[in-house]
Amino acid sequence: MFHIKTMNKISALGLAELPRDRFAVADDFDDEDGILVRSAKLHDYEFPTELRAIARAGAGTNNIPIGRCSEAGIVVFNTPGANANAVKELVLCAMLIASRDIAGGLQWVKNQAASGVEVSEVVEKGKAAFVGPEIYKKTLGIIGLGAIGALVGNVALSMGMEVYGYDPYLSVANALRLDRHIHVVKSAQEVYQHADYLTIHVPYNDATKDTIDTAALAQMKDGVRIINLARGELVNDDAILAAIAGGKVARYVTDFPTNRLVQAEGVVCLPHLGASTPESEDNCAVMAAQELQDYLENGNIMNSVNLPTLVQEWSGTARICVIHRNIPGTIASITKVLSDQKVNVENMTNKSKGEYAYTVVDIATQVSDAELDAIRGIEGVLRVRYLTH
Repeated sequence: MFHIKTMNKISALGLAELPRDRFAVADDFDDEDGILVRSAKLHDYEFPTELRAIARAGAGTNNIPIGRCSEAGIVVFNTPGANANAVKELVLCAMLIASRDIAGGLQWVKNQAASGVEVSEVVEKGKAAFVGPEIYKKTLGIIGLGAIGALVGNVALSMGMEVYGYDPYLSVANALRLDRHIHVVKSAQEVYQHADYLTIHVPYNDATKDTIDTAALAQMKDGVRIINLARGELVNDDAILAAIAGGKVARYVTDFPTNRLVQAEGVVCLPHLGASTPESEDNCAVMAAQELQDYLENGNIMNSVNLPTLVQEWSGTARICVIHRNIPGTIASITKVLSDQKVNVENMTNKSKGEYAYTVVDIATQVSDAELDAIRGIEGVLRVRYLTH
């Protein structure tokens, strides 16, 4: 029986993916095999020795100590694409908000009514303050063409926009999702130079912090409208506010409000609504639960942020799963332990991701604790799991 600890409220639809005859789910385990989490911060959480995997029901994993997990042999999953449609729809809303001062117009109408004025008699004179351009035949620039960026680009085309996109890590799967009319360019600069509207859809890390800074803004058209529903730190606040004050940026719409941004002219702050739909929460929870189940029962890894993707069909009676450092000689050392004990390898796959690697070995016979301990003793090995089929 696997113990799964929920660190936030998780959609019932997702929890239903975990068969109750093999998985116990609660929020008070202290010996959990797996964790399902949304926004709860785990940086100070003391991981039990039994913990093997953490599944984040969402894309961002800033609330999880990835380095500490990797060193402990804990797989961290996220759910890329599960909330993509929800974010895509909010991007469309944000583009319209960036074009026309809808937020200001709504507040003005309320203020008129509150002052005792008959609103219907003043709207024709007052509306001129809130006009803005149509998005039809304008150019949308997209930084990041993953699950969300691809959806945004495709729907923008259908609305009559020209679309330029840049993604240095564009995968084959994501490339196939893109409409052929999207201009996929070789640099962010090309996107900046063309965009009337710019939306950013990349993960936040040390390399992407302040992607939109003073230098990037200087390469954009005057009057550009910028949308950030990805992570607040991707856009430098000082740079964007200076660009608004100087007329370079017409409006900035962000899903990551701060007191400073909320009070600034030309900025529209949303209360982190990007993935806040019931459909998105269900989709994320279902994907996270499925990832957790497949890893705990089969050792398969899909959508991990710290370990490589490795999915292997069963071809033996037992399976040895080894998380280890990506150093030479490890695979040879693993197979030597098995060959010395006359254990036949039915199938083996090894994949690496940066400093870490993962090896799955299917064998035809059972092995003893002694052989598993011998594998654990190999230099660079972080965790060994033994599964039977």
